[in-house]
Amino acid sequence: MSSATLDNPDVLEEMAAPAPAVARKRPARDRHVTDFIQLCEEVRATGLMDRDVKWYVLRIVRQSLGYLAVLALFLTLGQTWWQLVTAVVFAFMCTQTAFLSHDAAHRQVFASAKKNAWLARIAGNLFVGLSYGWWMNKHGKHHLNPNKVGVDGDIDPGALVFDPDSAAKRKGFAKWFARRQGYFFFPLLTLAALDLHVSALGRVLDRKQIVPERKAEIALLFVRLVLLPAFTVWFLGWAIGLSFIVVQIMALGLYMGGSFAPNHKGMPLVPKDVKIDFMRRQTLMSRNITGGKWVDVAMGGLNYQIEHHLFPTMSSRNLRAVQPMVRAYCAERNITYTETTLGKSYMIVMKYLNRVGLGQRDPFECPITANMRSAR
Repeated sequence: MSSATLDNPDVLEEMAAPAPAVARKRPARDRHVTDFIQLCEEVRATGLMDRDVKWYVLRIVRQSLGYLAVLALFLTLGQTWWQLVTAVVFAFMCTQTAFLSHDAAHRQVFASAKKNAWLARIAGNLFVGLSYGWWMNKHGKHHLNPNKVGVDGDIDPGALVFDPDSAAKRKGFAKWFARRQGYFFFPLLTLAALDLHVSALGRVLDRKQIVPERKAEIALLFVRLVLLPAFTVWFLGWAIGLSFIVVQIMALGLYMGGSFAPNHKGMPLVPKDVKIDFMRRQTLMSRNITGGKWVDVAMGGLNYQIEHHLFPTMSSRNLRAVQPMVRAYCAERNITYTETTLGKSYMIVMKYLNRVGLGQRDPFECPITANMRSAR
C-alpha cells in the first residue's frame, strides 16, 4: 500500500468501517415455502377459499331426492330381477354421498369443525357404510405424505403391491399374481367396498382404537350394514335380495375405486427417509383428470387432485376455478404438473402395477429424490 493511500483520510475512514454483512442465501426449501405462501394469499384474495354452504345444501337436497327416487323404484319394482338395476343406481348415489362425506371431512362445508364432522359421520357411516373415524385416520396420513412408502396407507401392500420392494418379497402364487396384477385391477375394485365395510367395522369395534363418537358410529353402521341388507332380503326374497346386495357392493367398489385410484397410482413414490417441501410433495405425487364438467360431477371434484391436495379445505366446487392459477404457478417454477384423460389414467395405473410386480423400480422413483436428500 502506497504512502499516498495512507495519507488519504477518505480511504482510511473506509478501511476502518466495518465490513458489510454478507446476505445469507435462503435454502431452496425456504424459498419454496415463501412462494407457496404468496400463492395462498393470491388465492385467498379471489374468494375461492370462502365456504359455500348454500351450494352444499343444494347438493344435499339433490342427493336426498335421488335417494327418494331409488326407494320409490325399489318399492315399485318388487320381487323382480330388474332390481339389480336399482342396485347399481343405489351404488351410484352412495358414491356421490361418499364425495360429500369426503368434503365435509376436509371441513369444506361449514366453518364449525363439529358440524363438518357430524355431516361426514352421518353421510359416510349411514349412507356409504364406512367409518368416519377410520377414514380420518387413514386419509389424514395420506394427505400429509402422499405416495410416501411406509407412511401413506393407500400404498401399503395388500392384494395389490405398489412398490418394487414389496413385490420382491412375494413368493409362489402371490409373486405370480403381482406380475399380472394390473390385469386384475378392475375386478379387484369390485371388492373395494367390501374391504371398506370390513375396515370400518374393525375400527369402531376395536376398543384399542381411538374413535370419537364411537357409539354413534356403531349405530349408524348397524343401520347401513345390518338392518338395510336384512330389509332387502326380507322384501325381495333370498335369491334376488342377496343378488341385490352383491351387485350393489360390487358397483360401489368399482365406482369409488375408479374415482380415487387415478389420482395417485402410477405417480412417483417417495422413500420414507426423504423430505420434500409441501408444494412439491403434493403436486409431484398427484395427477389431475381432464374431461370437462361431466368428469367433475362423476368424480366429485377429485379429478382436480393437485388443487385439492394444495388447498384441502377449498370447496370442491372451486377447484376448477383455481386450477389456472396453480398451473401457472407450477409453470413459472418448473414444477411438473400432471394431467391426463380418465381412460389414459387407467392404462397408466394398470401398466404401473404390472411393472411394479416385475420389480422395475426406476420409472416410479421420485424425480427429485436425489436433489432433496441433502435437505434431510
